[in-house]
Amino acid sequence: MSEAKKKIKVVITRFDPDKDEDRRTQEYEIEVESHWKVLDAINHIKDELDPSISHRWSCRMAVCGSCGMMVNGEPTLTCKTALDQFGDEVTIEPLANFPVIRDLVVDLDGFMDKFKSVKPWIMRAKEEAAGTDLNEKGTYSQSPEQLATFKQFSMCINCMLCYSACPVVANEPEFLGPAAIALGHRYNLDSRDQGNDDRFDIFRDEGTVFSCSYANECSEVCPKGVDPAAAVNQAKFGAVIDWAKGLVLPRGGK
Repeated sequence: MSEAKKKIKVVITRFDPDKDEDRRTQEYEIEVESHWKVLDAINHIKDELDPSISHRWSCRMAVCGSCGMMVNGEPTLTCKTALDQFGDEVTIEPLANFPVIRDLVVDLDGFMDKFKSVKPWIMRAKEEAAGTDLNEKGTYSQSPEQLATFKQFSMCINCMLCYSACPVVANEPEFLGPAAIALGHRYNLDSRDQGNDDRFDIFRDEGTVFSCSYANECSEVCPKGVDPAAAVNQAKFGAVIDWAKGLVLPRGGK
């Protein structure tokens, strides 16, 4: 015999900018399977009960990062989180600390601008990037040890859970934020990169690494174990050392 389905209440935040002045909630009673994730419940409601619900999702494998939402008040990757851990009622809201476009969909433009500001690409000196010198040297190879130095900080999937959990982002929307700082730090640790001076200048600006209060909430909610709090504090230390070196050495000096 098949196992009886469990009935639960799902409370979803709704917001249609063309109709609503403020956010509201809507309740749905559904029967759920024991193996369902939170995302399965949302998809079931949209497919079977209310096609007007707007939400983001894609891979269902905790890779794309697009299905982050607040579940019972906690930033959660809904494709990864089991529904049965929330009991008979679950509340689903859009990620905190982001403007809401519609229902569970938030605006990512500001977040992506912060990412771009840390120059998240490998920067090389112009003479080495120009052509012949690079061709003579071949590719910029790395040892496993050099890769291990930054690999943890390269595992971010841009799910934005850390921004929703961060108390500094909540109070200072212009704060660069944990994921962007961890991304910049990842490239500063890369043995192939020569952009440390530029990124340390960014990290010493107002609203960057020194705004972090080290609440560690960002690392607590990260679904990939990136530990952005550690990256921020390592970046703080690096920025101070870079500043101190600048007092006694010309920029780029050895």
